[in-house]
Amino acid sequence: MTSRTVQAYDTLVLHKPKLVLVVLLSILVFFGYHTKDFKLDASADSLLLEDDVDLKVFRKIHQRYPSRDLLVVTYTPDKDLFSDQALESLKQLREELKKVTSVETVFTILDAPLFKSSDVPITEMIDDVPSLEKPGVDRDKAKDELLNNPIYRELIVSADGRTTALLLGLVKDQQYNNLLQSRNELRAKKRNAGLSVKETQTLERIIIEYDQAHEALSEQRHLDVARIRDIIKPYRQHGVLYLGGVPMITDDMITFVRNDLIIFGGGVLVFLIIVLTAIFRELRWIVLPLLSCFYTGLIMVGVLGLIGWKVTVISSNFLALMLIITISMNIHLIVRYRQLNRDHPGDDQLALVRTTMHKMVKPCLYTALTTIMGFSSLVVSEIKPVIDFGWMMSASLAVTFVTSFLLFPTLLMVMGKTGSKPTFDSDRFLLPAYLARLTETQGNKILVLALVLTIVSVAGITRLRVENSFINYFSDDTEIYQGLKLIDEKLGGTTPLEILIKFKDDSGNLLKPEDLEGLTEEEIQMEREYAATLANSPEYWFTPTKVKHIKEVHDYLDGLPEIGKVLSLASTVRVAEDYAEKELDGMELAILYTKIPPKIRKSLIDPYVSIDDNEARILARVLDSKPDLRRKELLETVRRDLAKKLGFEEQDVTVSGLLVLYNNMLQSLFKSQIKTIGVVMLGIAIMFLVLFRSITLSIIGILPNLLGAGVVLGVMGGAGIPMDMMTITIAAITIGIAVDNGIHYIYRFREEYALTHNYVETLHVCHSNIGKAVFYTTMTIIFGFSILMFSNFIPTIYFGLLTAAAMFIALLAALTVLPKLILLWKPFG
Repeated sequence: MTSRTVQAYDTLVLHKPKLVLVVLLSILVFFGYHTKDFKLDASADSLLLEDDVDLKVFRKIHQRYPSRDLLVVTYTPDKDLFSDQALESLKQLREELKKVTSVETVFTILDAPLFKSSDVPITEMIDDVPSLEKPGVDRDKAKDELLNNPIYRELIVSADGRTTALLLGLVKDQQYNNLLQSRNELRAKKRNAGLSVKETQTLERIIIEYDQAHEALSEQRHLDVARIRDIIKPYRQHGVLYLGGVPMITDDMITFVRNDLIIFGGGVLVFLIIVLTAIFRELRWIVLPLLSCFYTGLIMVGVLGLIGWKVTVISSNFLALMLIITISMNIHLIVRYRQLNRDHPGDDQLALVRTTMHKMVKPCLYTALTTIMGFSSLVVSEIKPVIDFGWMMSASLAVTFVTSFLLFPTLLMVMGKTGSKPTFDSDRFLLPAYLARLTETQGNKILVLALVLTIVSVAGITRLRVENSFINYFSDDTEIYQGLKLIDEKLGGTTPLEILIKFKDDSGNLLKPEDLEGLTEEEIQMEREYAATLANSPEYWFTPTKVKHIKEVHDYLDGLPEIGKVLSLASTVRVAEDYAEKELDGMELAILYTKIPPKIRKSLIDPYVSIDDNEARILARVLDSKPDLRRKELLETVRRDLAKKLGFEEQDVTVSGLLVLYNNMLQSLFKSQIKTIGVVMLGIAIMFLVLFRSITLSIIGILPNLLGAGVVLGVMGGAGIPMDMMTITIAAITIGIAVDNGIHYIYRFREEYALTHNYVETLHVCHSNIGKAVFYTTMTIIFGFSILMFSNFIPTIYFGLLTAAAMFIALLAALTVLPKLILLWKPFG
């Protein structure tokens, strides 16, 4: 800092503390007002790679094959599923669910069309299709047909006939869908070609309208889910019922995020009070840091509300992390102030506060910058929630630093000077003093141990994998887990996979050369256009060859152990063929399409073929809970076999679905890990060079901090703990936070060495002052991260515990490996 800046700071802040407090209070009121706009987001958008090519394909497919949001109620009655009591309960439940405002359709085994369970001729069935609840239907035959029907088995009834599913189709919000489509199109154009001024304004307007529509839809879905749960509750006396489906998961995730914010914030607050009381045993040193935490937390929540930045599952721990880092910076300031007060008891309060701020601003600034570097490195991850988390924490740290050097000194000035009470820092009990002696006497062994740990960690890191199951993101006592598990095991799997087959244009087969003889060019063109129109009409489109290709793909997918339920046109055709007891020819297939009731055609045929686009769609669901599932290998196998075994041209087959998008997100984690660590290491190296102007000191400062992140990543690889959206951030965050210890320690070592000119003596001096501050702050961070274990989200639990472990290893390295490297290299002369 220049002398002019120092003078301005002293004049504006230290000499006018009450005025500064009034300004800070005004800022707090402003941002506190905007906390009302603070919002949470658990939509599917928050888990996607926005620039993913497969995402564009996925969205195009779902524009062509629109589908409504679906909730699933699974019902396993105590009695036989096909008994009078169970079916009567099912019927009553269905009727109650139909009354829910947003439920448009309810499809159950009672509604499933049956063709082989009554003696009614097929010609009469067209107008009045039999079903399980209609009179005249043989129940035993109906049960047999449902359990063996290629459409219904593992869709609405389990293979063992004990569990059924009620499929609740929710009313479409067309305005929301239109806004979503317009927003996505304009965003894509902005990334690729840029937008005009008018288009930019349109995008801004659409984003505002979309956010409003999304909030309204989320609130409606929340009410829907709550209402459906109330309806289900009394029926649990008749059996086991679970609610599933994306809308329910999204709603529960928002509840989890909200609860996590409360638990993390409240838990960290209670923990900080205990820690501050144990360390300082003085009311002012408890109240002052807590006021800083309250101020920074409220300001940041207000900032997020003001700019419309939504908190996701990934960033739900931002408040806890912010409080932890704020308190650690305040502890450094308190320890330094108390040391100065003890060493210079004659100085007045202004002199003590000014010296504290002047001596601590540089190391605190660089520690804040390195931590910001650790979090901001996450923006290169390409994963939207991870990027948002990186920016959010970077902004939080900037607020923390500014608050610490404005609010802390002004409050201290207003409180006035007081005597310092002793803390529990007796050398006999505090770890830093023991580590100082250990480093002096066993330093070489420590370096050998660090080297061995590094080698073992590298071996573990090579075994890291990103394969993870969405179902295992939740505790096994949550309804999300139990519902997903049941659907996965009994009702055909959870994660959708879609295969699109593009057929060759066969309009030329309708025209023979002799049909065109003697015609003019204009007439020939007209004939060809007419032939093309005929080829895309149901009468000509449904050919045995096309159905054969669809069956081949359907059967191939059905034969894969990782795949559960498969649905396609082949499913419907096989039901018809089973009834007719023969394979259908082209004419019969066309009749099937044209004569079948529109309601049945809409659910059994239209989702699987697009005559206008000359393509077929096969839907499969992957068994997400399968322990040996490898998504990347599965997708690669499917793509390879469709070309090599089934003979399709690569350009004629599209593999899409949520499985592809989720796999892309997982695979990007590996690249993100490398990029984030690379970015944070580069940034920290630059910080060290600027701060210490020494390559040697930069290496000494960085190496020990790599150990914590490396060991934890090695343990993850060796123990088979997969990387996910949360644990991907551990390395960068650990290095970013832990390097603060190195900066504080080296900065103080250089300062003390200038007085002692003895490395070993300086080692003990530093461990007794800055070592204690580092110990206090790091233990605060460790226990703060440990509070994340109370989350309902398993990745958050892993993130908290593994980061705490990494920070503990980094603490030991900072107080052993780092000082030993200083003793070894003697960088100060």
